[in-house]
Amino acid sequence: MKNFITTLKHIWTIKELRDRILFALLMIGIYRLGSYIVLPGVMPAVLQSFNSNRGTNDLLGLINIFTGGAFNNAAIFALGIMPYITASIIIQLLGFAVPYFQRLQQKEGESGRKKITQLTRLLTLAITLVQGGAYLTYIKSVGAISPNIPVPIFWFSSIIILSTGTILAMWLGERITDKGIGNGISILIMIGIIASLPQALVFEFTSQINQGGLLTFVFELAAFFAVTMLCILIVQGVRKIPINFAKRMVGRGNANIPQSGARDYIPLKVNASGVMPIIFAQAILFL
Repeated sequence: MKNFITTLKHIWTIKELRDRILFALLMIGIYRLGSYIVLPGVMPAVLQSFNSNRGTNDLLGLINIFTGGAFNNAAIFALGIMPYITASIIIQLLGFAVPYFQRLQQKEGESGRKKITQLTRLLTLAITLVQGGAYLTYIKSVGAISPNIPVPIFWFSSIIILSTGTILAMWLGERITDKGIGNGISILIMIGIIASLPQALVFEFTSQINQGGLLTFVFELAAFFAVTMLCILIVQGVRKIPINFAKRMVGRGNANIPQSGARDYIPLKVNASGVMPIIFAQAILFL
């Protein structure tokens, strides 16, 4: 623990690293703020009443978890970053089937990667327009649209706002990657998933206190910590595959003297795919 605290102190003494962390926190704050700004013309009370009577383990509840609650709030970031993930998956799959995308990924180097990035952004916009229309249909079926606003104006403005919100979320992730601490898209997904964690901890603590089971809450925290550490160990775990190389003779050495071989390892990750299968499955379901 002492070494951990010392490491944190050293992090804040490095100006460049401190600026990157603060910049990433600023981008995350903007992303979370957008999760509470409701679309114009939506009645939040009706939407909250409907969501309170609906289960949290269905598909819409899963989507809401990945968007950090913005889906149930009908916020400008209701679609979150998932259209970008879906577009990335489609572009990667096209790279295996379409020769044009194969050339972009394998042969054209940096210019090809820039072209793929541009195509991914355009495809993200197209997916967002389609998903935005489906989401507004869901809002209409709930009856959460204000009767005081004309339906065509609501649809046109809301689709533009949802598309802009997704593009802005994608831009925030790219800025975290370039000027922050890296892995911006993954950080935004993680922030959306753990957004309800503080509320869940407070609710669990309050319920256990009312039932006189404070020790149970302590055991739950210990189990949560143990599971988190186990996940980190699995993700960071590496299986070292030994490789032996014959030592090369340099110059005119004595051939009668045995030479020891050089030893190296192939670091094979225990969980090479990480959490990408879960993200891909959620993106496919969201599509």
